[in-house]
Amino acid sequence: MTSTDTVERATSTDQIFDSLYNRIVSLDLLPGAKLSESEVAKSYGFSRQPVREAFTRLANLNLLLIRPQRATIVRPFSRDLIANARFIRSAIEIEVVRQASTDRDTKLDAKLRQSLKEQREAVAAGDTAAFHALDYAFHRLLCAAAKRPAAFELIAANKAQVDRLCMLSLTSAEAMEDLLKDHTELLEALFGGDATEAETILRRHLRRLDPIIDAIYTTHSGYFEE
Repeated sequence: MTSTDTVERATSTDQIFDSLYNRIVSLDLLPGAKLSESEVAKSYGFSRQPVREAFTRLANLNLLLIRPQRATIVRPFSRDLIANARFIRSAIEIEVVRQASTDRDTKLDAKLRQSLKEQREAVAAGDTAAFHALDYAFHRLLCAAAKRPAAFELIAANKAQVDRLCMLSLTSAEAMEDLLKDHTELLEALFGGDATEAETILRRHLRRLDPIIDAIYTTHSGYFEE
């Protein structure tokens, strides 16, 4: 295999991974949906090798369940995986906001304010998909502002489990408005250098999923692992 082959395969693997990741997180591919290597390869116009590699990466994020001699499926929700992911995210992001409160990169203040503006516009338009993407970018910016951009890689690796639930929960203007309110107040605390208040707001923000997870488990039990 030449170096060019390796680069091209990596590129095609990334393309397939990104596309399938977005489809899974957006619930375009629902929990339990079957995926075929050959069919995915044909639809993207690639060989099966990059598809196999993309499947493996998605399985490592617990988004796919690869079953030997059986169809690969989009992994159902797991209450244990979700609880672990939320614990890890909370532990990391609390330290992020505490640091951003005391020693942030102020060059990113304008981007953070612009993010809030775009979030408000998405809420006003009732654009759930746009708000979800902006929420993701906002939390990435927080890590960058705390001078810990690598922290978001750890958050994102665990966030994938929860992102699908977020899509089920961000179905009302009220839900988006609550999250926007949290973001707005969090930024005020960060800019005011109030680490204690920032932590309190973030904990409230992350706890908003508690009743939602219980409700989704009741109304969509078929999406969860037994």
